[in-house]
Amino acid sequence: MKIIEPELTLSWTEFDKVAMHVGTIITANDFPSARNPSYQMTIDFGETIGIRKTSAQITQRYSVDELVGRQIIAVINFPKKQIGKFMSECLVLGAVGDGGDVILIAPDSKIENGLRVG
Repeated sequence: MKIIEPELTLSWTEFDKVAMHVGTIITANDFPSARNPSYQMTIDFGETIGIRKTSAQITQRYSVDELVGRQIIAVINFPKKQIGKFMSECLVLGAVGDGGDVILIAPDSKIENGLRVG
């Protein structure tokens, strides 16, 4: 097994600035104008954070129907990113396998939306 060394070492203070939170996908739709096959999603991060939109290249493993109601982990404090006519407001986290297959990172039990991951 090849050991991958990080290109950059973060301090604990820097890591603490990455706001990873639990959210529930409330809508998922095909994103036909994206360069790579993607979905557009809206995610509920609870009362304090609210609803955020994002797009994700997760079409190899997930269908729209499988995504709605699913809890995920996302970074919510990156700058917004314009993707075509769509504004992405958070980054859904996943493990990237061979060929770009993404497996979403999620809690293994239903928990409160908005909880911080640390």
